[in-house]
Amino acid sequence: MVLRRAARWAAGAMAAVCMVLLLGPSAPSGVGPLARPLPFDAAEEVVPDRVGTWNICNPCGGSGLNFGRATEIATAAPQVIGLQEACVRDVEEIRAYLEDVYGLVYRVEYGTVLRNWNRCGGLPWWPGGFGQAILSAAPMTDRVSVEYPDGGSEDRGYLAVTTLVGGRPVRVFNTHLAQRRQGEVRAGQVGVLAAEVARHDRAIVLGDFNAVPHAPELGPMWALAPDTDPGCRPSAAGADACTSTTDWNSKFDYVFLRGITPRTHRVRPSPYSDHHLLHTDLARAGG
Repeated sequence: MVLRRAARWAAGAMAAVCMVLLLGPSAPSGVGPLARPLPFDAAEEVVPDRVGTWNICNPCGGSGLNFGRATEIATAAPQVIGLQEACVRDVEEIRAYLEDVYGLVYRVEYGTVLRNWNRCGGLPWWPGGFGQAILSAAPMTDRVSVEYPDGGSEDRGYLAVTTLVGGRPVRVFNTHLAQRRQGEVRAGQVGVLAAEVARHDRAIVLGDFNAVPHAPELGPMWALAPDTDPGCRPSAAGADACTSTTDWNSKFDYVFLRGITPRTHRVRPSPYSDHHLLHTDLARAGG
C-alpha cells in the first residue's frame, strides 16, 4: 500500500515538475517547492462510498494555497465533495493538481451566485465566478443551481446534481447559507432547500450552514435527515457531542443523509482554511 502510494505520488510530482519546466510562469504556482508525499493515512485512490464537504475559505492568501487544498482533498479522496466559497479559477487549479500530481480525476459542476473581482480576481469587467462547486469522480446529471431569494449580506444559493456514490445514484446538494447573525435569513433559505430535498428518498446535503446544530433555523433539515456525526443532535445538550468543524470551535458544516446510513465520520483540520474538511463513508449495504 505504502509503495503504491509513493509510486503514484512520485509519478505525479515528476509530471508537475515537467509542467513547470515546460510552461514556466504560466504553470500553476507552487508545484515544485510544495510537492510532497501524502500522509500515511491517505487513501490510495478515490473511495467510492465517501462524500465530503469543505468551505475552502475566500478570500484567503498564502503561497501554494490551491496546491495545499488539492493535497487535503487527495488525502481523503472522496467520491464526491462539495466546496463552498469556491472561485471557478481556484477550483480548476485544484482539479489540475488532483489529476496531474495525485492521479485523481474529478468532474465538476458550479453553482455560481455572483461574480466578484475582489474575491475571485479576473478583470474588472469580467470578474471571477464565486459560489459552490461539486467535484465527483462519476458523471453528474440533472444539474440545478438555485440562488436564494434573500441571500442576506451576500448572494447565497445551492447546487444540486445526480451522481453515483457507492455505485448507486443519489441526489447531492451543496449549499452555503447566510453569514452569522442572520438567523432569520437562513431560516428562509433552509425552507427553500428543505422543500427540494424532501422530494428525494435518497439525498446527501453538504454544506456550510453557518449555524450551530441547535439553531432553530436548521429545524426543517433535521426533520428530513440526520447529520453524519453520530453523536450530534439538534438540541443544546446534543450539540455538546458535535465535533467542531471550524477554527473557532463551532460546528457549522454538515453532511445530512436522507435514506442513507453513515458508516464512519471524520473531521480534518487544515492550515488552508478556517473550516475543516469533513468526510464520511456510507454504509455499503442496507443504506
